[in-house]
Amino acid sequence: MTSARTIQVTFDCANPERVAQFWAATLGYEQRGDCCIDPAGVGPRLYCQRVPEEKVVKNRVHIDVRVGTGLVGEERVAALEAECTRLVALGATRVELLLADEENESCLVMRDVEGNEFCLD
Repeated sequence: MTSARTIQVTFDCANPERVAQFWAATLGYEQRGDCCIDPAGVGPRLYCQRVPEEKVVKNRVHIDVRVGTGLVGEERVAALEAECTRLVALGATRVELLLADEENESCLVMRDVEGNEFCLD
């Protein structure tokens, strides 16, 4: 049997320290230079890597920040909106609230300080 692998999520960015600061505050991680570390040692390490080119297309992979787990309806939307307000104050941008349908619960699409898409789920 193969053992599970640990992963690191890497963000290509123009300002690694700013992006690391945003994600550390968003997730409750500790910022160490251009890295974000889960203080409990459970979540993946986030590494913010400086690159010369700007972001030009939608992300093919994104992070879901799980703030509404177990909540439905108006209670879920209220939790998403409250977290959205907190993250906008940190520099995020609200994109779109997607309301629940037959397959998915409500989620809120956002962008971090350099435009990387993520969802409040």
